[in-house]
Amino acid sequence: MKEKRMKKIIDEYVKAFNKFDVEGMVKDLHENMEFKNITNGEVNVELNGKIAFKNQLEQGNNLFKKREMKITDQKFENNIVENKVDFKGVLAMDIPDGPKAGELIKIKNKSIFYFKNGKVISIEDIN
Repeated sequence: MKEKRMKKIIDEYVKAFNKFDVEGMVKDLHENMEFKNITNGEVNVELNGKIAFKNQLEQGNNLFKKREMKITDQKFENNIVENKVDFKGVLAMDIPDGPKAGELIKIKNKSIFYFKNGKVISIEDIN
């Protein structure tokens, strides 16, 4: 798959994420896509299938009043794109044993997109 096409898909995903547009986020995902969130080397969220991921995105939309994801660097290798990401968001609700509603959260992480047959087949968010 061409870098230009992969970049366009990721840019549209980020734009949809920032607008809380779940349909826009899932439009270029493979039906059997996988998602993993990895923190300190441990997988703490693992989802299989576009529907499961879409459900997670819809739940996540309720967590923030405002949010912005910005890609600060991209590396392309075959059908894999590694993105360095800056995220900031204002919480809409309290997190148990954590930050409270109205607090600003800032995170720097890595998000890796894997492509197959013109679709995103896997996403790994690594903190």
